[in-house]
This record gives sequence, C-alpha cells and structure tokens, in this order.
Amino acid sequence: MFESPPAVQSPLRAAIDAVRTDPLPADGAAVIDELRALEELKCAAEARQARLALVLDRQREAGAHAEIALARRVSPHRGRALLSLARVLDELPSTQAAFDAGLISEWRATVIVRETACLTLEHRQHIDRMIAADPVALSGRSDRETGRLVLSEAARLDAASIARRRRLAESERRVTIRPAPDTMVYLTALLPVAQGVAVYAALTRAAATAVGTGAATGTGQAMADELVRRVTGTSDGQPVALRLTMPVESLLGSADEPGDLDLHGPIPADLARLLVAESLEAGHKLWLKRLFRAPTTGELISMDSHARLFPASLAEFLDLRDRFCRNTWCGARIRHHDHVRSD
Repeated sequence: MFESPPAVQSPLRAAIDAVRTDPLPADGAAVIDELRALEELKCAAEARQARLALVLDRQREAGAHAEIALARRVSPHRGRALLSLARVLDELPSTQAAFDAGLISEWRATVIVRETACLTLEHRQHIDRMIAADPVALSGRSDRETGRLVLSEAARLDAASIARRRRLAESERRVTIRPAPDTMVYLTALLPVAQGVAVYAALTRAAATAVGTGAATGTGQAMADELVRRVTGTSDGQPVALRLTMPVESLLGSADEPGDLDLHGPIPADLARLLVAESLEAGHKLWLKRLFRAPTTGELISMDSHARLFPASLAEFLDLRDRFCRNTWCGARIRHHDHVRSD
C-alpha cells in the first residue's frame, strides 16, 4: 500500500489519507453530496496550486515552470502554461475567488484567461467583474457558454485586438496527429473558420450522397472515407513510409512480439503483418531496413544504411519455388509466405 513520505506530514496529507481510506457511503444522497464535495475540493486544490505556482515564480529568477511541472507530474510545456495561468489569474480577482471557492475548475479559469489574453488589463478586469462577480452563476454555466460570453464582451470592448488575434491564429494553422484507442488516430486540422466550415460542409454533402445511394451505411464513416479519398487521391491512401518497426520473427509469423508504428505507438503483431500484406496486395513498394538492438536491454543501437525492396512478386516466387509449407511436418499447400527457414 502506498505510504505518504514521512518528511511531509501536513493537514493536506491527512486529507489525502482520509479521501483514500474513509469508507464509501451507501446512501444515494450521501454519495451525491460527497461527489459534489470532492469536485469542489479538487477545484479548490487546483486554485491553491495556482497560487503556490505564483509564490514559487516570485522566489525564482527563472525556471519555475520546470519545477512546477515536476511537482505536478506534467511536461515542462504544461508547466509553463500553468504558470502563465497563475500570473494572469492574479489580475482577475473575481475569477480567482470563484476558483478558490471550488466553484469553477482549472479549465474554466483557463477559458476566461485565454479569451481575454489579447485585451488590456482594464478590459480584462471589466470582463472579470462582469463574468465572475456572481460566482454561483459562473459555476452554473458550461465551459462553452462561458467562453462565448467572454469572447462576445471582448469583441465589444476591443474589436481591433480580436482582429489581431485572429490574424495571428490564422498564421498558426496546422495539421496534427495523435494516437487514439483501438489502433486508430486523431487527425486534426486547425483552420480559419471559413475554410474549416467549408471543408466540413463538403465532407457532409459527400457523405449524405454516399449514404443516400447506399454506397455507405453511416455518415461519420462516409465522411472519414471521403476525407482520405480527397487528400490522397485513392480510397486506400497513397503509399507512404509508415516507419513500422517490428522483430523479424514477428514479420515472418514465428513470434507475436508487438510492432511499433511511428506517430502511433505499439500495435499487435498480427496487425503489423496485415499492414505489410495489404501494402503488397495494393501494389505498393515495400522497403525493408535492418535495425540492431542490444540483446540485454532491447534498445536500438544501430541501423543499416541500405534499404531492400520486398516486391509483391516475391510471394509468387515463393509459391513456385516451394509449393508446400516449409515448416517441419506441415505438408500443406502454401497459403502464407511467412514460414521460410534460414537454411
């Protein structure tokens, strides 16, 4: 069982122990009450973290964000963002008070800070009083509603600043990718609003046509397929370097150690083999490059400077050469091409 460090015994540690060890309530009303109390405690704790970050920032000449990141177990980039939030919140007393009371989350406070970042201090504090003078009313709004309200007032107070901010945002348009569950990815495009709406509308129209003609069964799937087709020119996508790393034993089917797909992460060995097979069946060129790893740690230590082409015709050659599976005592006609032995 986890034990708190003995050198840091404080009322906060006692509260952590109580949250961890107190018996769970059985009554439904008590469960709801505790859920709400814990939510307020969590928000109030985040507010205290922001104020502590500001204290640390004032004590350090530089690098406070890295210490904040270490203490909060987040990346240095996130630590810098949290420190920036703490600095601006110090100028927004009404929002800070609602945050301290546990009535708004760290993200709600971030929304208010983000949407007022381009304004003067006077305008920021005006919006702070308008949006958070009634902290209970603020806690009753959604994050999206809060953001829209703040942005609307900011546009009324200083339209020129909003326009400058829009031009800066447009210069930062980009496409990003990150892993999703079940061997999927999130492909995200950050676009100016007119372009983004136009792209979405075009995909929606194409999906509606596909569903209406029976070519697709779901709008979401049809939109995704249409995006792939329009970007790559084919429904299967253009051949690209996937940077799939896997043990040769897994590639040949004699082991099931997972592979690693660049920009995604670990994938099952059978899926890695399927990607290779589908690439060959689609007529794409498959290049192989050897990587070398330490036998004890498994870390990659070297890479072959040459790549070798694995053409689809090689499978036909194996069919004609061997006829039967080369696994000992198998005797079956060749159906796969991953049973070749080194001898």
